[in-house]
Amino acid sequence: MYLTQISLPPGQPEEWPFTMAPVQELGKQGLEFKRPVTFLVGENGSGKSTLIEAIAGVCKISSEGGKAGTKYSSTDGKTPLGAALKAEFTTAGLRLTGGPRRKRNGFFLRAETLFNLARNLKSTPYGFWESDLEAQSHGEGFFTVFDTMFTEAGLYLMDEPEAALSFMSCLKLVGLLHELGQSGAQIICATHSPILAATPGADIIEVGEHGARHTSWEQLEIVDHWRRYLAKPDKYLQHLTQD
Repeated sequence: MYLTQISLPPGQPEEWPFTMAPVQELGKQGLEFKRPVTFLVGENGSGKSTLIEAIAGVCKISSEGGKAGTKYSSTDGKTPLGAALKAEFTTAGLRLTGGPRRKRNGFFLRAETLFNLARNLKSTPYGFWESDLEAQSHGEGFFTVFDTMFTEAGLYLMDEPEAALSFMSCLKLVGLLHELGQSGAQIICATHSPILAATPGADIIEVGEHGARHTSWEQLEIVDHWRRYLAKPDKYLQHLTQD
């Protein structure tokens, strides 16, 4: 483990994102990371991506995505929430955030910006993978990054990695995340995917208007919706398709 808890000091501005329920809860009791693999699950707009980007910033990884200890832009790579967060690290976490840059083993895979990042890295010394991601399908490109950057103990952050993955590729990623967690890595992933959230031994935090709460896979709202939809899709679609 590298990161064990995040919290928010009092006196934050009354504006977004500090008005979001999961963010406000950080000021009341903080958010604890209990297991090597953690999933943040919630609807669009629930705050999971806002949280994962802020976590990247407090861990000194650019909120725009990329490798720990590497600066890709003129900014410090922190969101307003990331700049305000307080974090509790293990000894390994302190080494990751404060040690020599080249030895900071961490990566933030942000689905929304990954291919822009790869394009910008082509002409720099930071081309970490040999393959051209733009010459691959999105799913193949994601696994090029996984196979290159997610290979040993470190801190790995992800924002909706399932965006480019098929059902079978999601299962393959579950195997990778489980193996990484057992090898000493820590993964924190924001996702909509009930497949990824079912990774054995993972901690699940559901975020939304209620704030943020630790829960089980069986109790997730998305799991309930998918079960009912796959059983009777017509019940979900009838109000959309009937004249």
